[in-house]
Amino acid sequence: MNTETPETAPAAPPFDPRRRLRELLSIPERDRTDAQWDEINELEIQLAPGNRIAPGSTPGSAPPRPYPSKKFSAKGDKGGKNRRQRKQQQS
Repeated sequence: MNTETPETAPAAPPFDPRRRLRELLSIPERDRTDAQWDEINELEIQLAPGNRIAPGSTPGSAPPRPYPSKKFSAKGDKGGKNRRQRKQQQS
C-alpha cells in the first residue's frame, strides 16, 4: 500500500525540451518512428529562437514585434522611386 500523500510524493523533474531533443536525435534516423519524428519537429519549432518563451512569461503573451526598418521604402528601393521612374528622370 502506498502511504505517500501528494505533499510527500517525490516531485517529478521538470520537463527539459532540449534534453528530450538530444535524446531523440541520438536515435539513428533509420530507426526513428513517425511519432519520434513528429516529436523532434515539434521540439525544434518550440526551441527555435523566434518561438522561445521568456522565463516568467506566459505562453501566448509574446512581446510585440518591432516595426519594420525604415531603411528602405515600402517599395523596397531607396528614395521611394522604382527603377523605371529614376531612369526616366535621368534621361
